[in-house]
Amino acid sequence: MAISPTVLTVDYFFSLLSPYAYLGHAALLSVMREAGTRPRYRPVRIFELFAANGGLPLGQRAPARQRYRLVELQRWREQRGLPLNLAPRFFPVDIALADRCAIALVEAGHDPAGYMDAAFRALWAHDLDLADPQVVARLLGGHGFDASAVMAVAASQEVGNVYDLNTQAAIAADLPGLPGYVLHGEPFWGQDRIDALRAALISGRAPYVPD
Repeated sequence: MAISPTVLTVDYFFSLLSPYAYLGHAALLSVMREAGTRPRYRPVRIFELFAANGGLPLGQRAPARQRYRLVELQRWREQRGLPLNLAPRFFPVDIALADRCAIALVEAGHDPAGYMDAAFRALWAHDLDLADPQVVARLLGGHGFDASAVMAVAASQEVGNVYDLNTQAAIAADLPGLPGYVLHGEPFWGQDRIDALRAALISGRAPYVPD
């Protein structure tokens, strides 16, 4: 179903490769429901975002940052009450197919939230390979979608163009990484900023912008 232009939306930038996007997914949707707001799902080419805005792929980060990431993931895993494997078998992985399927669902007017949750869990809890078309097809089929049709659209140039546009929009929003949520042009980087996003939505305050 198309989103009414009168309904406030929040740009939800993510990649199914991101453990932090997984940890924040359900929490974000809960805040959206509470605030009477809807997410605009925008999968992003995460490594292009890193290259443009100063982020680094995990293997290129300083050892201290890599160790701290593991501590943070354990904290948030406990706080969110979600299963999360700190060292999944298939990570990093080429996430393009899984991300593009989310775009294909959005472009067809479907809500991708359930598929996204299943895909996040496939990678981060169940040690499945999201680069494997058979795995992605099962996830789509498990949520009532015609997997062959969705994957055909996902392979199209049109979906590739949307993937590129989403990535450029995330770069332009000054997001250093994912997930990122943008409300009235104000960026909220990281699932640990969901409470700040909620406060902005509930209060209706004007967006903060760089001086």
